[in-house]
Amino acid sequence: MNMLPPDTRPARKGRRKSRPERSGGPGQNPHLEVPFIRRGIPTYDLLSDENLERIEAATDRILAEIGIEFREDPETVDLFRKAGGQVTEKATDTWTIRFEPGLIREVLKAAPASFTQHARNPKNNVQIGGDAVVLAPAYGSPFVMDLDRGRRYGTLEDFRNFIKLGQSSPWLHHSGGTICEPTDVPVNKRHLDMVYSHIRYSDRAFLGSITHPDRAADSIAMCRLLFGTEFVDANCVIMGNFNTTSPLVLDGITTRGIREYAGANQGSIIVPFLLGGAVSPLTMAGAVAQCMAESMVGCALTQLVRPGAPAVLAGFLSSMSLRSGSPTFGTPEPALGSLVMGQLARRLDLPLRCAGNFSTSKRPDGQAMQQAMMSMMSAVQGGANYILHAAGFLDGLLSMSYEKFVMDCDMCGALHAYLRGMEVTDDALGIEALAQNGPGEHLFGTDHTLRHYKTAYWDSGLNDDQPWETWDEQGAVDYAARANARWKAILRDFEAPPLDIETDMALKDFVARRKALMADAWY
Repeated sequence: MNMLPPDTRPARKGRRKSRPERSGGPGQNPHLEVPFIRRGIPTYDLLSDENLERIEAATDRILAEIGIEFREDPETVDLFRKAGGQVTEKATDTWTIRFEPGLIREVLKAAPASFTQHARNPKNNVQIGGDAVVLAPAYGSPFVMDLDRGRRYGTLEDFRNFIKLGQSSPWLHHSGGTICEPTDVPVNKRHLDMVYSHIRYSDRAFLGSITHPDRAADSIAMCRLLFGTEFVDANCVIMGNFNTTSPLVLDGITTRGIREYAGANQGSIIVPFLLGGAVSPLTMAGAVAQCMAESMVGCALTQLVRPGAPAVLAGFLSSMSLRSGSPTFGTPEPALGSLVMGQLARRLDLPLRCAGNFSTSKRPDGQAMQQAMMSMMSAVQGGANYILHAAGFLDGLLSMSYEKFVMDCDMCGALHAYLRGMEVTDDALGIEALAQNGPGEHLFGTDHTLRHYKTAYWDSGLNDDQPWETWDEQGAVDYAARANARWKAILRDFEAPPLDIETDMALKDFVARRKALMADAWY
């Protein structure tokens, strides 16, 4: 495994102080803490090979008969033309490219089936692909909310708070990207503050900016200051989360950003955001076929730029209320689509990003968690490798919720136990526990119970499992209120992981110099 050079790798100094000391309190599950999850349960294969082949054939028809539209990036068009794409100019700076069946799949053979994204703390490096599952916070919300202040536009303080909450949770593995939009910082400069904040307040891997090629370049440049230029050229240290413009369009901002990341040997996640009946067929098989077409072409672009560059197939499948036109999240049909995306990604031998703790609820309530679990379990069962939106998603992704963030993190802790699977050994079968005292006797004091009681079951940090009378006497505090107290306590006690002083100064200087070159732009 490649490691950071000594001068850019701050040593961990004792116990991470951003987490509370171990105590007898709830939620203490050190036996489940890992830098990323190794899947211990099989994936669920929903469709037969015959039906998967029918979807793949539909994807091939989309690419060969309809094609993908490209805008304002002749260099990308030229790359696909040289690879065998059939280019038709539609208008100035607009082209349609059609691809013969099998062409894109052939290009994708150069993409790695699995890769490591390095963190500034090597203990937090994550594997993307294979049997690995990596959980990251939600992404992209313009609003934030909590039970005290309600819904409001996100600020840089909120953005940093969510990084701190994520860093403090052992059940997330990745710092994420645009956890919320810091709307108090100019649009053309906020990426600098966001990347710096991920570096300063977390020692995990993170996502960079994708909203303009120059911002993508700034993100990579800051990583070169953090990790060293040679290390970055040889290793993935940052990824970009790129949305296609559905249906069937890749605009120049997106393709130039993908080329920026791929050219630097950094990761690209290619994710169509498909609303059934609006920008994709409302039938799920058709949406999956379209999703595959768009994501595969974006992933193929990375390989035309630099064969072997990390690429992640992705899907964001959503149903829609056809009465109101509003997106709906956490519904069963997209969950089935995520299962199928997992099967198709394995057939392509590519890492997959899909689903997450989705919800359209406006409060951290029963609807929020019911919808979240429906969606999240589809990613877990389907074999997703990188699960963005694992914590905080509310209001159809328009809002990041402080309470739901810690509620989702607790659920992610349960998923660590679930994904471990079941151990079957002589000790696990526990016959000695029954034999020690014999029939009719309790097992509380048996040797087997005493050996295993700390690790046999996942212990929630938020659930209240007491009898009604005890709960009522203690104030009848509900789940959301407990979550409210929890996030406040985490932020109160947070201490950032150490960062080399010279590296920190170099990053601050870079941010200041880049900001000085630009006038503020608010759109």
